[in-house]
Amino acid sequence: MARSPDDAPAVATFADHEVITPPHALRKAVAPALDPNDDPVGRAEQALAQLSTEFAGWMQSECDRLETARQNVKRDGFNKNTHDELFRAAHDIRGEAATFGYPAVGGAADSLCRLVEHTPEMARIPLMLVDQHVDAVRAIFRDYSRVDLPAIATALTRRLREVTDEFLRVENSDRPDLLESIFGPTLVP
Repeated sequence: MARSPDDAPAVATFADHEVITPPHALRKAVAPALDPNDDPVGRAEQALAQLSTEFAGWMQSECDRLETARQNVKRDGFNKNTHDELFRAAHDIRGEAATFGYPAVGGAADSLCRLVEHTPEMARIPLMLVDQHVDAVRAIFRDYSRVDLPAIATALTRRLREVTDEFLRVENSDRPDLLESIFGPTLVP
């Protein structure tokens, strides 16, 4: 595909620097709204509201998938497949919890992800700690309508994270570079 002059970046040269302005390729991909009264954000929110009746069922399916992954680890031990299955189930819950309307579930799933992802020898991951995480995720989801759930979920997740972090510090004590990346400040707020 030949580049047109509009595809070239503009360069302004000054005595001590240059300013490069990239082409505005996205302008070609956007069309003006045909209906001035159209509200795409409103349409998206309406579509999400229509789907929201399904969220509890979807979250239940994700919790069931996490439970199945846990049972497979208990039955077969940690191997590449069971490790990946457990991580993916926890990772999906971590990412979907807020969208599905269950943000308090995400913290326990995140802690489980950290445990599974950052333990150098998967066979050393304590099954009791996996059980505690999976049970926490399922209990937080199950009891989501409780008035006191946010406080309980926060305390439970904080304690799971503390125990997980302590375990990861010990397991990675000979890998200071990894410890720094695990416990360093995040780039995303």
